[in-house]
Amino acid sequence: MSVDRATVRRIARLARVAITDEEAARLEKELSGILDWVAQLDEIDTSAVEPMTRVATMTMKQREDVVTDGFCADDILKNAPMADDHYFVVPKIVE
Repeated sequence: MSVDRATVRRIARLARVAITDEEAARLEKELSGILDWVAQLDEIDTSAVEPMTRVATMTMKQREDVVTDGFCADDILKNAPMADDHYFVVPKIVE
């Protein structure tokens, strides 16, 4: 795959990077080389490879999914300047 100078300039503009003509020429060659290398990966047969999220197989510890109130409402309200019936009391803002 080949990248032209206009594409390099567009990528630089999207990345908000100012480049000179010399840098554009160098980047044109580098990006084309990178895309050629990535295109080689398409030639590999991965049909027998199982999808994975990490190199080592591991299972995450899971807890029972139970809805609770956290059992700490009283501790949280101790820090409130004003509280009423387990609610924070705040100044009225909207009339």
